[in-house]
Amino acid sequence: MVGSHLADYLLEHTDWDVHGLIRWNDDLANVDHLLPRINQKDRLGVVYGDLNDHPSLQKAIGAVQPDYVFHLAAQSYPKTSFDAPLETLQTNILGTAALLEAIRCGDRAPIVHVCASSEVFGRVPSHLLPIHEDRPFHPASPYAISKVGTDLVGRFYAEAYGMCVMTTRMFTHTGPRRGDVFAESTFAKQIALIEEGRIEPVLRTGNLDSMRTWADVRDAVRAYHMLVTVNPTPGAYYNIGGDYSCTVRDMLQHLLSLSVRDDIEVVTDPERLRPIDADLQVPDTTKFRTHTGWEPRISFETTMYDLLEYWRDRVRSGRNFLVR
Repeated sequence: MVGSHLADYLLEHTDWDVHGLIRWNDDLANVDHLLPRINQKDRLGVVYGDLNDHPSLQKAIGAVQPDYVFHLAAQSYPKTSFDAPLETLQTNILGTAALLEAIRCGDRAPIVHVCASSEVFGRVPSHLLPIHEDRPFHPASPYAISKVGTDLVGRFYAEAYGMCVMTTRMFTHTGPRRGDVFAESTFAKQIALIEEGRIEPVLRTGNLDSMRTWADVRDAVRAYHMLVTVNPTPGAYYNIGGDYSCTVRDMLQHLLSLSVRDDIEVVTDPERLRPIDADLQVPDTTKFRTHTGWEPRISFETTMYDLLEYWRDRVRSGRNFLVR
């Protein structure tokens, strides 16, 4: 999701040539609209590689010779990480180290953005909100642990090797193209399927009591561009997030209020519950905003409407979907 929106933003707002790193079997649905431009000498290209294959990263870095690197790739699903913890740790920690090592050994010295996660903070007591950058880590999933490693590896390469690596902890961000393993996106998908009569009017949820601060993915990628262009500071680390906070339950009620159906039953599905949940994710983003001047522009209501419309369009296209 984020990589596709970042490509959109950079192609529209800069004169940069943009290259995306993909695996040979990646699903490219999120960049369908860009496929005609790929490798057609139209500022957009792809190179093949995998975080778990160091030689492929060396080859990709050597081919592109980048001035900027946005490292967004990861096994990014917290719930999945409980089922595949070793793969998550391998991909996110050692994969980050492999990428930074390939950059370090290359011929250029690009500005690098390493994307960690707000999940590194995990379970934060309410009296310690909002969460500022130096709050101790208390990860609540193998994914969160892997992102602690990602965060620390990024900062280590800046401090040990003098590389311009900066780390972000982006809090909840969503919008069109959001994967359906995330709460708000699976809710929107289920509503769209119900509206088209594809499934019964029963919406399945996990924990609805978690507090989240919501940002739009299109605001997030604008922040990432500013991160690497507005006085980039080697070794810096920032919280980034939106302005609007509410529980997952309140977010679901807002999505339901947008539906043409008023008979949708909400049911808790035990399979959707995490063993441990990071249930208070409210950031202090003063440091990043002061440094760059960034602030979110897209409202929570617009984000949720656009997300639901995205799934309505996909469902109306007639595709078959696994209901998750």
